[in-house]
Amino acid sequence: MDTVTAPGLIAGSLTTLSFAPQVVRAWRTRSTADLSFAMLVVFLAGVLLWIAYGMVKEDVAILAVNIVTAVLIGLILSLKTRNG
Repeated sequence: MDTVTAPGLIAGSLTTLSFAPQVVRAWRTRSTADLSFAMLVVFLAGVLLWIAYGMVKEDVAILAVNIVTAVLIGLILSLKTRNG
């Protein structure tokens, strides 16, 4: 791992992990009423574009953290559609 990839993985991991408590809270309470569906969809679109960019650049740091983020957003969107 080079000196550029390590900070990228650390930074991406921190921003991705910052989203995890929201997923846990939504899962436990089954409530997503305070989360905007539009914001989640726009955020997911941005993350999917980051994944595409990471694929083009062949950058494991960009790919890894954004794939995990996309999964977390997908979980919240699925809870939001199921539980209103």
